[in-house]
Amino acid sequence: MVRELQKSVSVELVPIESLRPHERVMEEHVRELMNDIIRDGKLIYPILVDRETMIILDGHHRVEALRRLGARYVPAVLVNYRNNGIKVRSWKRNQAVSKEDVIKAGIEGKLLPPKTSRHITPFEIPEVNVPLHVLFGGVSHVLKAYRFERGVQEEGP
Repeated sequence: MVRELQKSVSVELVPIESLRPHERVMEEHVRELMNDIIRDGKLIYPILVDRETMIILDGHHRVEALRRLGARYVPAVLVNYRNNGIKVRSWKRNQAVSKEDVIKAGIEGKLLPPKTSRHITPFEIPEVNVPLHVLFGGVSHVLKAYRFERGVQEEGP
C-alpha cells in the first residue's frame, strides 16, 4: 500500500545569525561551495533546521559558505525534530548518533566531527534557487516564505 505523507514543504528565509551548528565543517568543502554559489548566483537547496532550537540538521557547509560570503539569510525547511518521521543515522560505519547527541552538541556548542549525522525526512527537500541578492538582504522586503507542492509517497503496510 502506498500512503501519502506530506504534500507541501514550507521553506522560510531565516537570519543566518539565528542558526546553531551541531557539526564542524571541512574547509575544502566550504571553499568549493563558496565558489559554486558565486558561480551560480543562487543557492539551490535549502538547509534543514529544528524549529524549536534553530539547530542546523543538514546544511552546515552551505551555511558556513554563505556566512563567509556575507549573506544575512538562509532558506530553511523548519521541522519539529521530535517528529518520529525524521530519523538520524551516522554517515560513518560502526558509529551511532542520536537526536539527543545532535541537540546536545548544538546547544552546548561542543560540535561533532564533520559529516557525523545524516538526517532522513519523510519528504523530499525541494530546490529553491534563491538568488544571492535575496540572501544578502538586497531586497527591501525579503520574501519570508516559499511554498512548494510536492507529492511525497512512501511504501507502507
